[in-house]
Amino acid sequence: MGDISKDIASKFENHKVKALINIKYTSNWLNSKENEFFKPYGISPQQYNILRILRGAKDKIKVQIVKDRMIERAPNATRLMDKLCDKNLIERERCEQDRRVVYVKINDVGLDLLSVIDQNKNKSFLENITAEEALILSDLLDKIR
Repeated sequence: MGDISKDIASKFENHKVKALINIKYTSNWLNSKENEFFKPYGISPQQYNILRILRGAKDKIKVQIVKDRMIERAPNATRLMDKLCDKNLIERERCEQDRRVVYVKINDVGLDLLSVIDQNKNKSFLENITAEEALILSDLLDKIR
């Protein structure tokens, strides 16, 4: 089991500072693991998030709605969607009544990719904690926010 004090060779003035540093350190660790996981699929974790949002929407939705639903608010969300279009994973459509509004929708290729990812996503980054511990962790993170 890891220990943040040993991992970064540091001492902390109190438990709250240690917890804060541990959250940041763990966040970076998770980001790194996610990037490694998605690399073979040719997408980023943010693009995966967009694909999941579009799959859940079941039909075309406004780009702004996708941006609002993203886990990680990406200022480059439009560029991320452009890349997904280039990879033929989503489709884009301008609104006829208001050309400023753009709709996006996941296509069959995107749905197939998500299906493959879902089958291979059995590798959990939280495999070292129990379901009960995961619930406690989630509650604590909610409490922080």
